[in-house]
Amino acid sequence: MGPLHGIKVVEVASIGPGPFAAMMLADMGADVIRLERTDGSGGAGLGSGSWNVMHRNRPSVACDLKTEAGVAMVKRLVADADAVIEGFRPGVMERLGLGPDVLTGINPRLVFGRMTGYGQDGPMSAVAGHDINYIAVAGALGAMQRQGEKPLFPLNLVGDFGGGGMFLAFGVVCAILEARGSGKGQVVDAAMVDGTAVLMTMVHAFRALGIWSDTPGTNLLDSGAHFYEVYETSDAGHLAIGAIEPQFYAELLRLMDLDPAEFPQMDMKRWPELKQRFAAVFRTKTRDEWVEILESAETCATGIYGVVEAKEHPHNVARGTFIEVDGRLQPAPAPRFSRTSPGTPLPTPVPGADTESALAAWGLDAAEIAALTAS
Repeated sequence: MGPLHGIKVVEVASIGPGPFAAMMLADMGADVIRLERTDGSGGAGLGSGSWNVMHRNRPSVACDLKTEAGVAMVKRLVADADAVIEGFRPGVMERLGLGPDVLTGINPRLVFGRMTGYGQDGPMSAVAGHDINYIAVAGALGAMQRQGEKPLFPLNLVGDFGGGGMFLAFGVVCAILEARGSGKGQVVDAAMVDGTAVLMTMVHAFRALGIWSDTPGTNLLDSGAHFYEVYETSDAGHLAIGAIEPQFYAELLRLMDLDPAEFPQMDMKRWPELKQRFAAVFRTKTRDEWVEILESAETCATGIYGVVEAKEHPHNVARGTFIEVDGRLQPAPAPRFSRTSPGTPLPTPVPGADTESALAAWGLDAAEIAALTAS
């Protein structure tokens, strides 16, 4: 059933962080209904179909928001909803006649979750962008840089999903809990710039403490340290070394057969030299040979695995971290719950395939559904 069983959410289809937030809510048992464009594209420019596993666990209803009937459908659905989430630029929902003032007038306890890059206000609020732009403005991308190299963006994980979708889902759940006490809904303004900035909190704390330099690639976690780094092995594989604590660093040196006296951990001036010496040692064995030596030891060292290869790792297999749903490999819902497990997700539907059944399950009668379908 999931811990969010009983919560009802209307998702106005968008791309990236919007459906990710809806997936998180649905994975946890919320009753989410997804309103798709009539062409099923969701605005992604990737065509229609059921390819996007982020659309799992919730039915798809075709809805044209540029028609009176489409607007009427949204108003009918939010009357019985706890929340609505959308990912348009600021002002679009208002122009459609579906802004917060209108919808909370129908349902005063409705939570209105808004997902944007730059937020609902500010000089860049109406400007187009993507993950790479938002994490740049937040100060995260500029910190992801090896010394002498250009910044490298971490896929679109930080802005779209970490600073975006997760913060939207968290904000919506927070506002729903508050509304249950106050009886009043509110707008959740989830901006990827804001969320990404929050993800950088520890870096700001390190800087205030004086242990983080503004020169990228020279710090503890940004590839400056030889004991927190990626290394190549003899077979062109790679290892992730994160031996920060002294006891783990000592064990790493022991298993690498290195003299601790020659590898002082916190002598920052020697980090570049020690990194080269580490690199030479790691190139003497294959990735799997090092995995056999290091991965189960107290070294904070692991092999680096590809997207498909990761599902075969014994730890992930044991925990069921990855699953197949309808023949498609995807991550299992997380986190885990001891009592209200959400179970295996439902497959991703073909856009618009569930229009009649989903509306009926939401409480619309046959006459309402027939009228909406006809229009």
